[in-house]
Amino acid sequence: MRPAGLIRSLGAVVAAGALALLPPTASAATPSTTTAAATATAVSISPVDLDGPAVSTVKVTVTNAGPERMRSLKVSFGGPVGWAVQPSVLQVDGSLAKGASAEATFRIQVPERRPGFTIRTFTATATYRGGDGAGSATGTRTQHSGTPLANLAAAYNNVGVTDESDTKPGNYDGGGNSFSAQKLAAAGLRPGGTVNALGAELRWPDVPSGTPDNVSAAGQAIALDGRGSRLVFLGSGVTSGASGTATVYYADGTSGSGSFGFPNWSFDPANAHGATLVASSDGRNRPDGYGNAGIAYRVFAHSIPLDPAKQVAFVVLPGNGNIHLFDLAVAP
Repeated sequence: MRPAGLIRSLGAVVAAGALALLPPTASAATPSTTTAAATATAVSISPVDLDGPAVSTVKVTVTNAGPERMRSLKVSFGGPVGWAVQPSVLQVDGSLAKGASAEATFRIQVPERRPGFTIRTFTATATYRGGDGAGSATGTRTQHSGTPLANLAAAYNNVGVTDESDTKPGNYDGGGNSFSAQKLAAAGLRPGGTVNALGAELRWPDVPSGTPDNVSAAGQAIALDGRGSRLVFLGSGVTSGASGTATVYYADGTSGSGSFGFPNWSFDPANAHGATLVASSDGRNRPDGYGNAGIAYRVFAHSIPLDPAKQVAFVVLPGNGNIHLFDLAVAP
């Protein structure tokens, strides 16, 4: 991403940061807006040029929406770990009337872009006296570079289902074991088949047995289009520690997150981590063939909430490889 007007070469950096007092906005001066104005201090961050290596100029705007004059205002700004910022803090002399703003200018050292998809979060904090009386306010800005994977299938990195006639390609659990395609079919899970769970319509992976068919979660960004009340995940866990946080990014640039987890594919209680059982298959495939008959190996569903008024753009999976996903979908 290269936001217009923010590209700055290393040789053109100014010597010091700046902070300017700005007059109240025209809208804040109109009677209708004044009566409906929010009472919380607003902190906003301008777009950051991520096309490094370079030093980018970033503007942080603090607006006093409180009933009192704002005094002793200090503004700090920071980015990802290791990204140097100058100056670290800027102070405003004098005070801000209600509706007035101060604009603080910082410089941040942006490294060369890493390949693939990356998400960067920037944070600005204002401390003050008066204003809304809270004493501090924080604003964040999240930007990403690169492109999310087109769908979950593009992230398949694990072979979880094998045919009983050829079990060697499987390695769902890190020990060479896998689901039996025959036993999953008997439980209703067939390649390309519909799986209805928690109000969502999901699909069982439509790939040949013995090929990558699920995602061991590692923070992958997956494109997803939809609008609904929750995001439903279909999968199961390896070990009892298969839980983590997924972050949903909406088309308007905002985001939300939620935690979910799956029981181990066998032995854990079926409702561990709050999951819902979808299907149980009998036994599993081992490197030397089918075995463990009479023991259930299972698939579950879990969900996180969505803002139903917003369009989903992409999802960042948890960074926990014990979580294995066969599909995800938006539920109405």
